[in-house]
Amino acid sequence: MEYRFLGASGLKVPVLSFGTATFGGGNAFFKAWGDTQVEEAEKLVDICLEAGVNLFDTADVYSGGLSEEVLGKAIAGKRRDTLLLSTKSTFPFGEGLNNQGSSRFHILRQIEGSLKRLGTDYIDIYHMHGFDGVTPVEETLRTLDDLVQSGKVRYLAASNFSGWHLMKSLALSDRYAWNRYVGHQVYYSLANRDYEWELMPLALDQGVGALVWSPLSAGRLGGRYGRNRPIPQEGRIAQGGSPIPDMVVNEEVFYHTVDVLGEIAQECGKSIAQVAINWLLRRPTVSSVVIGARNEEQLRQNLGAVGWALSVEQIKRLDAASEVPPAYPYWHQWKNKTLNPTPDFYG
Repeated sequence: MEYRFLGASGLKVPVLSFGTATFGGGNAFFKAWGDTQVEEAEKLVDICLEAGVNLFDTADVYSGGLSEEVLGKAIAGKRRDTLLLSTKSTFPFGEGLNNQGSSRFHILRQIEGSLKRLGTDYIDIYHMHGFDGVTPVEETLRTLDDLVQSGKVRYLAASNFSGWHLMKSLALSDRYAWNRYVGHQVYYSLANRDYEWELMPLALDQGVGALVWSPLSAGRLGGRYGRNRPIPQEGRIAQGGSPIPDMVVNEEVFYHTVDVLGEIAQECGKSIAQVAINWLLRRPTVSSVVIGARNEEQLRQNLGAVGWALSVEQIKRLDAASEVPPAYPYWHQWKNKTLNPTPDFYG
């Protein structure tokens, strides 16, 4: 397993991490993702550790806390200093007027709940799961800095922030000498490359490592779907059980991308999913790709995405196949790349 620093921090993380949103299956939405209980979770955790994957990602909102509970039981008895635990808060949890957001009230309540459910006294990477546009950013960042100072959190990360959300947060942390976000958990895949337009240049400039969620675009890039194998209308993607809306994926570009993925998978002797994940591992700023699995077979398949590398020529083919016109102001800025250079993908 390869390990990389998380952004500009001194924390080394495996290039593949294991996402546990499939643990628990606490409601219809999350059951569509998976329903892994403790016994199966223990097996998956052991497979990960054998492969060198020691970073496990969850969130308070996953199955209303059940994901954290199942993960906590699955790692019970293992040496805590050999594990990296990542969890998140911000989205609605429980009842009451203060049941969501990034206020001091909500963060402090949620961190205590996460620690209890995970059976640990500290979190290695703590994320704000989304940006709270109504709570003062200073309140959020001071609270997070207090958690680091107290030892309950080791490193801070954002998730699903816009560029200005992240930059404002980093600037305020620098102004007050607070601990800053060193990671950003983002959606990024060959089906949607919007991350490259602003968030990737920002991350390069500010030393923020990307932790990529849904690298297979909720299964679209898993090898089951293609030009002659359309996504079934009764499946979870078409029915809204996916975290990536169908409307954001350009159908023709998607099918062209899958065609090229299939060609390259044959050339490499790998699966389409493995090629799609390996492409991400070749991109700037990517510290770790969060893989998920409902069972042992899926997990072992995804673990096969490391230990080899696509050629520059193959990467360029995938880039060309998956390219879509950028939104404003990026198309305007990119008319003069000497003033606004884009990331170097092939250097």
